[in-house]
Amino acid sequence: MNFTYPAMLTPEEEGGFVVTFRDLPEAITQGETIEDALAEAADCLEEAIALRIDDGLDIPEPSRRRKGEHLVATPLQTAMKAALYLAMRESGISKSELARRLAVDEKVVRRLLDPRHGTRLSVMERALVMLGRHAELRVA
Repeated sequence: MNFTYPAMLTPEEEGGFVVTFRDLPEAITQGETIEDALAEAADCLEEAIALRIDDGLDIPEPSRRRKGEHLVATPLQTAMKAALYLAMRESGISKSELARRLAVDEKVVRRLLDPRHGTRLSVMERALVMLGRHAELRVA
C-alpha cells in the first residue's frame, strides 16, 4: 500500500496556488508559495484520508505522477492507520474480531482506526501482523 499522491498546483491570477488531487477530488487547498501550498497539501491529504476512514469509504491507490504534478506523502501515522483500515476491509475482519485476536478491548481497536488519536507505532504494527501484513518504511 502506498499513500503518496500526485498533486497539481495551479497558479491563481491573484497570486498563490490552488492544490488539487485527482485521486481524491474532495481534497482541495491553497497556499501563497509553492512551499506553503505543498505544506497545506499534506494537511489536506491527511484530512481527506481521515474522513474516508471515518465514513467507511474506499481509499484509492495513488495514480502515477504526471508531468507538472508534485508528490505529497500522507503523514506516517495516518498512512499506518489507513493501511490497517484497508487490511481489515480486505480480510473482512471486524473491529471486535481484531480486538479478540489482539486480546484487547474493542475500544482499543476503534482508537487504532481513529486518525485523530495518537497511537504508538508498535501497536499498529502488531495489528497489521495479526492481519498477515507488515509495514516497511521507505525514505525518498
